Amino acid sequence: MKALVIEDEVLASKHLQLVLDEAGDINVIAVLESVRETVKWFGKNPQPDIVFMDIHLSDGSAFEIFNQIRITCPIVFTTAYDEYALKAFKVNSIDYLLKPIEVTDVKDALRKLKELSGSDNMQTAVNNLIASFKRGTKYKSHFLISVKGDKFIPVQSDDLACFYVDSGTIKALTFEGKSYNLDFTLDELTDLLDPALFFRANRQYLISRKSIKDIDLWFNSRLSVNLKVTVPDKIVISRGRIQEFRRWFGEE
Repeated sequence: MKALVIEDEVLASKHLQLVLDEAGDINVIAVLESVRETVKWFGKNPQPDIVFMDIHLSDGSAFEIFNQIRITCPIVFTTAYDEYALKAFKVNSIDYLLKPIEVTDVKDALRKLKELSGSDNMQTAVNNLIASFKRGTKYKSHFLISVKGDKFIPVQSDDLACFYVDSGTIKALTFEGKSYNLDFTLDELTDLLDPALFFRANRQYLISRKSIKDIDLWFNSRLSVNLKVTVPDKIVISRGRIQEFRRWFGEE
């Protein structure tokens, strides 16, 4: 079985390769570390038999890969966090393994792959998993934010108009115009917050539905989103993501 490993942490990658070797009958044909590298690899190589993919990569979330290419082979997601399960199973995942990964975890995943070898069985199982996780999924409803070094204040997600990158720091902006520093990446926030309420506009901004004041047509068939709060940059939706934005904004 030809396996592709996508993991940006060296120690985690080496551990996974040792586990796969011990599991038997698995040949790791390549080890990739980033979204960009993965997209490029799939553009030049045939689909492997299986992919073991970490969710947080060196240049962003692994889910960005699926916005650029189509992966048809089974995927086993590996991560230290369990908040991403629902999203994972939407992209033909056969399993979701929490680190540290053991040989028994891999063998169970391979056994599941064998049982789901029929496409109808695979789709049925994935649909059941999605439904199961939907019942149990809880998105982040509040933040405990550090202020003045020795004090924390609670802020509800509903009170935040947007999140943006400012000189490498992630800032959360309230509807009252207050700005707070957060120890999250925008990729992490995109996965943690309810996608029905927040949209990743571009690499710099994650915006709340409630914060949108109006939208302008912009150069090169793009959209410019104006918020009810003042932000340091113009928020532009690229031409390639306009349809996705319209679907999100039009959802009830």
